[in-house]
Amino acid sequence: MENKRIDEATGTETVGHEWDGIEELNTPLPRWWLWTFYLTIIFAIGYVIAYPAIPMVSKATEGMLGWSSRGQLADEMTAADLARQDFREQLAVTDLNKMTADPQLLQQAVAGGAAAFKVNCVQCHGSGAAGVQDLGYPNLNDDDWLWGGDIESIHYSITYGIRQPEDNDMRQSIMPTFDGALDSEQINAVVDHVLSLSGKAEINPQGEQLFADNCAACHGPDGTGMRIFGAPNLADAIWLRGDRREAISSQILHPKMGAMPAWKDRLDPVTIKMLAAYVHSLGGGEETVVPVEEPAADAQGAAEGGADSDGPA
Repeated sequence: MENKRIDEATGTETVGHEWDGIEELNTPLPRWWLWTFYLTIIFAIGYVIAYPAIPMVSKATEGMLGWSSRGQLADEMTAADLARQDFREQLAVTDLNKMTADPQLLQQAVAGGAAAFKVNCVQCHGSGAAGVQDLGYPNLNDDDWLWGGDIESIHYSITYGIRQPEDNDMRQSIMPTFDGALDSEQINAVVDHVLSLSGKAEINPQGEQLFADNCAACHGPDGTGMRIFGAPNLADAIWLRGDRREAISSQILHPKMGAMPAWKDRLDPVTIKMLAAYVHSLGGGEETVVPVEEPAADAQGAAEGGADSDGPA
């Protein structure tokens, strides 16, 4: 341009433009910068040729190398599945109680169960398995169990669920409503008795009698519950729906019956085993009670009514 000139102060040619007396120097870029820029262009062209890069209607160009992040993820997942396959096969054929006797297998089962719990169970029981008392979701960390806390009982509950009408093998129990069956004075007396079982109130003789007549059939004469019915223990300090008088009175008048889905058709048997192992490991798990058989000699002596027999005459 005819306006170009050499700047006296710097000895650099100007670009020929002027804005209110301000001119721009035509300073060339450093050679190393230009070569770096050219290399990035070459690299970009090579990348587009070798890898998926240009988006199309349903997919991107595949590239000459045939690599994709999805393909890499699929390969890694396949490798992880193969690595777990031996463990899952071993767990599938291992009895629940024998699994607890194998520390390494149990550790893997608990880890797998923890992952499955986060996906399927935290919505009700919470991320720490502490439950939600106001909604009646049980705390799985304590040692109070409605249906049993050994690993076989936990496994059964997970498999068949609680109060699921579509499954005949489910856990089932129903608490009757006493609204209309007992007046307000009687309800208060029963609440007094229930609270007294855990030392939270004075003994109420009327409530004690009402409890014996109406509640002991399921909760037991001493209020410690009956797992065969899923009836909770009322004599400890652990409460499913709260220990306030209002909460207990509400449960007597209008019982809230919780439900849990059956997982046998939603999860595979190995995952259910891992969930049972994880829940059992949380802190409240109980040992399986194995009935002890009498020796044959003692059984024969009892049958014959021998002198050493403890059996009835």
